[in-house]
Amino acid sequence: MPELFGSDAFTPKDVAERVRGVCVVKARLPLLSLSMLAILAGAFIGLGSMFYTIVVSDAQLLGFAGSRVLGGFVFSMGLILVVVAGAELFTGNNLLAMAWADGCLTTGDVMRNWIVTCAGNFVGAAGLALLVWLSGHQSLNGGAVARAALDIAAAKAALPVAEAFFRGVLCNVLVCMAIWMAMAGRSVVDKAVAIVFPITAFVAAGFEHSIANMYFFPFAMLLGSPVGWADFARNLAPVIAGNLVGGSVLVALVYYVIYIRPERRG
Repeated sequence: MPELFGSDAFTPKDVAERVRGVCVVKARLPLLSLSMLAILAGAFIGLGSMFYTIVVSDAQLLGFAGSRVLGGFVFSMGLILVVVAGAELFTGNNLLAMAWADGCLTTGDVMRNWIVTCAGNFVGAAGLALLVWLSGHQSLNGGAVARAALDIAAAKAALPVAEAFFRGVLCNVLVCMAIWMAMAGRSVVDKAVAIVFPITAFVAAGFEHSIANMYFFPFAMLLGSPVGWADFARNLAPVIAGNLVGGSVLVALVYYVIYIRPERRG
């Protein structure tokens, strides 16, 4: 019988082993399945971004901190959908670096997954932006939703490259920690609770998520924003690089050294 106040969550070492195994499975998915799951993930993150935009359209009413924290909370829906419903998210898949470091995957395996998921995430996020625009969603709250979307894209386009990179690093540390902790849970509730706090924190802090930006920029451009594809690319390149460093190096490789490498040396 389990202890009255015990925990049935997987231990951190168990999580490391589970992540390594899951990464191998992800890397070996058939191309069609991987592509479709990546499109779904982009759309799911787009839905979280749409939800966030609704909240910050009332920022004056909620105040700065209130709108940021509540916006981050509702944005968490995107990653919950990815983890619980099943989808392939580029930023989360940066954890494949753990299986690569352990020799379970080749560099080609990892690059194939990252390229396909990143491209598929863009299709899903930009496609969701088009559907949302066609729905007239932007007219809600007297057009405040459209104004908020335009402001979000303009602020992201104005970020200096170095700032965008380091915001990308910090973002994906929190995203990958959310996925890591969700792997410790055994139920949907466990996974949702593990995801909400890190994701709320990264959104509230203004960090940069490459896949969310694949929704924000196309949606703003559909609304007639002066922000264009060059601005989008200027933001996306350093954010993707930062996301890779945050997820692959500061989470996956750090936990590899802590939990997996000692097994090999033993």
